Amino acid sequence: MRKKRVKTVHPMIEMIIEYVYILIGSAIVAVAFNLFLLPNRIASGGVSGISTILHATLGWQPAYVQWAFNIPLFIAGVVLLGRQFGVKTLVGTLFLPFVVYLTKDVEPATHDPLLGSLFGGIGVGIGLGIVFRGKASTGGTDLAAQIIHKYTGLSLGTCVILIDGLIVLTAAIVFDIERALYALIGLFVTSKTIDFVQVGFGYSKMAMIITNKEEEVRAAILHKINRGVTKLSGYGGYTEHERPVLMCVVEQTEFTKLKQLVKSIDPSAFVVVMDAAEVLGEGFKRA
Repeated sequence: MRKKRVKTVHPMIEMIIEYVYILIGSAIVAVAFNLFLLPNRIASGGVSGISTILHATLGWQPAYVQWAFNIPLFIAGVVLLGRQFGVKTLVGTLFLPFVVYLTKDVEPATHDPLLGSLFGGIGVGIGLGIVFRGKASTGGTDLAAQIIHKYTGLSLGTCVILIDGLIVLTAAIVFDIERALYALIGLFVTSKTIDFVQVGFGYSKMAMIITNKEEEVRAAILHKINRGVTKLSGYGGYTEHERPVLMCVVEQTEFTKLKQLVKSIDPSAFVVVMDAAEVLGEGFKRA
């Protein structure tokens, strides 16, 4: 098995890194909001969507609206998610509207609502994903999504869509159906981008191998690919004989080598391959 020395991070340094994530992510969300979403009246959910609607109808400054709506939700976060989570979320809750206010006069990147929804969704998704990696939220309905995620196990992207659907419906009434459809595009892109940032950029492969030469295959994987192997107990449904199953996880770049190795040892081996979106542990990403 591939050996790697485990690197420990001092708790203070780890906390600083998390706060840096929060600041950078909040800034990205705010800039994406002013560059793409607000000028095109794309109310793609969240408190930012509410502020977009109120800015268009009443002329209220989005930064002030976001601060006002975030206060009760921040209190709920402190009660349900813990004091430390609340402190970090307070940073995002205050900093995001602050950057929105600082960049309120920035020139819009596009006046095409389709481009605005696509690139606004990507920008917001990247920013929120980074904030979530800092174990915090930017407040508002993003914080509500974190609460639902914690108690239901649903993905963060799914939680965001569920909560923000009502805001999109409101946008359809206030603006028109077309703007609501653009908002749905932005929501979809945001949710997928959040999940992408959460999972990471690298995908691995998990292989389940059934072979009559399990010892040779196991030794080859251990010594020629330098990966660990887990032997699982299996039972043939047709043969009614015990058939050990070898399970191993390899990087994308190692997968072709694994296939060729198994085929060279046992051409009749039965191999099932699945994508492993995130692998934590020795030889892969540190938890």
